Amino acid sequence: MPKALVSVVLLLLLVLAGRPAAAQAGPAAPLRVGVAGLTHTHVHGLLGRAKRGDLVIVGIAEPNRALAERFTKEHGLSMDLVYPSLAEMIAKTKPQAVTAFGSIYEHLAVVQACAPKGIHVMVEKPLAVSLDHARQMAALAQQYHIHLLTNYETTWYGSNRRAYQLVQDKSLGDIRKMVAHDGHQGPKEIGVNKEFLDWLTDPVLNGGGALPDFGCYGADLLTWLMHGERPLSVTASALHIKPDVYPKVEDDVTILLAYPKAQGIIEASWNWPYARKDLEVYGQTGSVVALDRDHVRLRRTEKEAAQDLAVPAPPAPYDDPFAYLVAVVRGTALEDVLSSLATNLVVVEILDAARQSAKEGKTVYLPR
Repeated sequence: MPKALVSVVLLLLLVLAGRPAAAQAGPAAPLRVGVAGLTHTHVHGLLGRAKRGDLVIVGIAEPNRALAERFTKEHGLSMDLVYPSLAEMIAKTKPQAVTAFGSIYEHLAVVQACAPKGIHVMVEKPLAVSLDHARQMAALAQQYHIHLLTNYETTWYGSNRRAYQLVQDKSLGDIRKMVAHDGHQGPKEIGVNKEFLDWLTDPVLNGGGALPDFGCYGADLLTWLMHGERPLSVTASALHIKPDVYPKVEDDVTILLAYPKAQGIIEASWNWPYARKDLEVYGQTGSVVALDRDHVRLRRTEKEAAQDLAVPAPPAPYDDPFAYLVAVVRGTALEDVLSSLATNLVVVEILDAARQSAKEGKTVYLPR
């Protein structure tokens, strides 16, 4: 080989050796994602997601063929992706992660099927129908070293992140009171499809009505603001305002959480005149209200007028649940506290205590 050519080859080898491994490897292959169920209509957020190249849906487990045909047609997907059972879908497609979009009761079965195979799981809120189910799921996740994430719409709100940062920075002083309002006019009133409504209004499959459906948002946010601290006690009042519409489950609930030096109030309802997901945080020296996804209201003193501020979306990948799932599985992002297993075990404990309190008409004190 001529000396000049040898020099060129050596120079090329040195250049390649100096490149970062990631640059040499090129972009990562899309994460292989399976879908467990289609009866939770939040699944449209995944099925209709713009192609960002970070994930690919490799299979859908849904026994209701008509539902699967309806949803795949709506989103331009092939029915070849659909399998009648989760076990068959996993065996044939070998997903790296599975997203659960069935009833809350089915979350345990999804983790039981996925965890032993090392498949990561993201469920829609709440984590589980009961603390017993939640603890079984947590044990499997820990045994098989998988991520078990819970997705809430409010996790991706820039407004909630700003409120949390103000608390972290001690800009409001120590927290004294938190109030979370969540819900809408009611699932039937807003026109959810029959497959969703059937289990959403079933006390076994959903673990209740408005209490788990919307109470979980406040429980998640308040536990986050309190840095994972469990409340001392839970007191709940549940109403059945529309028994003709929701004969089996409560449609309105107020939950009071007592902490050593703070109170949390969760107002979850299928009776609001409009949809809402807002959060109020009051400290010793100021307050912040997360009005919606992108706006907060800040007030610091008695004499100071409130300021309404627009806030940016959280940075990627914390602005999108599925980009976040990809990043966590790949190890390029840490688990967010709001979706973490530790936080959501506390959430389910609060919901369990609230159900007990409403049923028995008394305060439930959590074991220390």
